[in-house]
Amino acid sequence: MKTEPRALARPPGPQLGFLRGFRTFRRDALGFLLHTARTYGDVAWFRVGPFDIYLLSHPDHVRDVLVAGHHAVTKSRVLQEARRILGDGLLTSEGNTHKRNRRLLQPVFHHQRIVEYGEVMAVYAARASERWRDGQELDLHEELMALTLAIVGKTLFGTDVEEADAQRVAGSLRTMFDMYDRFFMPFAEHLERLPLPANRRFWQAKASLDEVIFGLIRDRRADGDRGDLLSMLLAARDDGGGQETNGGMSDRQIRDEATTIFLAGHETTSIALTWTFYLLSQSREVEERLHRELDEVLDDRIPRPSDLPRLEFTRRVFSESLRLYPPAWTMGRSVAADLPLGGYVIPAGATALLSQYVIHHDPRWYPDPWRFDPDRWEPAAVAARPKYSFFPFGAGPRMCIGEDFAWMEGMLVLATIAREWQFGLLPGQVIDLQPRITLRPKYGMRMRLERR
Repeated sequence: MKTEPRALARPPGPQLGFLRGFRTFRRDALGFLLHTARTYGDVAWFRVGPFDIYLLSHPDHVRDVLVAGHHAVTKSRVLQEARRILGDGLLTSEGNTHKRNRRLLQPVFHHQRIVEYGEVMAVYAARASERWRDGQELDLHEELMALTLAIVGKTLFGTDVEEADAQRVAGSLRTMFDMYDRFFMPFAEHLERLPLPANRRFWQAKASLDEVIFGLIRDRRADGDRGDLLSMLLAARDDGGGQETNGGMSDRQIRDEATTIFLAGHETTSIALTWTFYLLSQSREVEERLHRELDEVLDDRIPRPSDLPRLEFTRRVFSESLRLYPPAWTMGRSVAADLPLGGYVIPAGATALLSQYVIHHDPRWYPDPWRFDPDRWEPAAVAARPKYSFFPFGAGPRMCIGEDFAWMEGMLVLATIAREWQFGLLPGQVIDLQPRITLRPKYGMRMRLERR
């Protein structure tokens, strides 16, 4: 007797048609996810086009999917599509490739190496702020993008990189990610083959990116170690017995990892700092507390990595900014085998969606969740919350390998700039969110500078 397959009960959720799901996400992804979680509970189901999506909104689900259940999930469609840009870097690779590349990259992000880069971060931040004038009006987001671009260019590519090359890499990545949404539209696999202007711009940007990165790799192979991240990638060897290039990385692998590091070190940190200075501009009391700490610890000099343990309030300010405006605002995993979770079973082939933005704004863990309150990060308050109620860098084996780099850069740049300057929003500046690959300010961040 033939047995019918067992039907899997679905959790509640909004009923969206095939196209309405795409339109909803493009129009207001953050509002939709917040409403869905608050209306339907910690496990909710909805469909976007052909994709079954399970929105998981409890810290325990972060643990269950990203830590305990990491072996049962793979990268989501979003990251699969990102391979068109980033290749098989740590962000997008799977299985043995990911494990091997992470082993190869561990020395690159060793604590002592990051400390050395910390000196560069503070010096470059001080140099950038020296060009500003009291009363000057500027787009702070653009300024911070240029600053983090200079920092990642120096630490990744070394002293000999041309500024024009770094600008080409950043411009190419921006062009490609600006068109990223089209890969998720119906029939995208057919549309991308057409000789459309958008398709030509995408492939031209990719060719420009590869020309710069592969050129730098060739130069470094010829010239030898320059002490930068690119040199370390070239020198990396896998004690686990890799076969390619005697256990090292091929040029293609180095290109993929360098591009991923460049994006993560440039885009996300500048966005996090932009939101931090915006929040400070809206809370003079918090800003004054920050200034008092900086004056006491730094005594009119730029910060050093060794100062970070004493910059406790600075860290709380940056933590609270990452909570309110996490640059990585959501992450998805494709379920490889039926996954029991929260009283339901997520079927193989579905997408488990975890949103930092949703969980970071949950009043169960953060009372009055929209308020900017760095005191939430006092040790006793942190200990009282579930571990994964805060996960701006992910969790588990695929947690961002550059987390320490990001914390150091964020805190040192924040301290360097805030010791000299404070910012005020220009009249008419509209604050809105643009949730794409990262959580950008949609209309920039026009500010007026005021020297302390």
